[in-house]
Amino acid sequence: MFFHVRDLELKPARFDVELPPGSIEFLDPKLKQGTPLQASGNVELVTGSLGEIRVQGQVKVSLQAECDRCLEAAEFPLDSGFELYYRPVADGYGEEKAIDAGEAEMGFYEGEGLELNDVLREFVLLALPMQRLCKENCKGICPVCGQNRNQNECRCQTAAGDDRWAALKELRK
Repeated sequence: MFFHVRDLELKPARFDVELPPGSIEFLDPKLKQGTPLQASGNVELVTGSLGEIRVQGQVKVSLQAECDRCLEAAEFPLDSGFELYYRPVADGYGEEKAIDAGEAEMGFYEGEGLELNDVLREFVLLALPMQRLCKENCKGICPVCGQNRNQNECRCQTAAGDDRWAALKELRK
């Protein structure tokens, strides 16, 4: 769904969509959409700005990815409200220059408007945890034998080495 700036100048727009898995490319081949993405909300021009668009709404979806510690499949449900702002690149915004803290929270668009799928992709990626874990207390994979420690306890000894003395150990040889 595309929102033209010229249409938003007349009146705000509403959206209520359900996108099946595969509709949005998340740019991460390990990240899959497990359920239909349901989104609703509104899009409007910010009063007194030159083309600044505000998108606010609610998103509900479940994503699947590998756990960062044990590499097993994990599910990440998302049910959250959002509010994102976009400025046009053509007005000098979006160029490489020093920005203030308020502009760091700003997105940019090119052309005549904004594509809803791009907004939803951005929000979902921002809402995902930085470290994706299957469970909070995931034990991960043993660095010695490669065993998934959540399934079986291994008896491997992992002694922490002190790299500060590595150069002296080389002198012994």
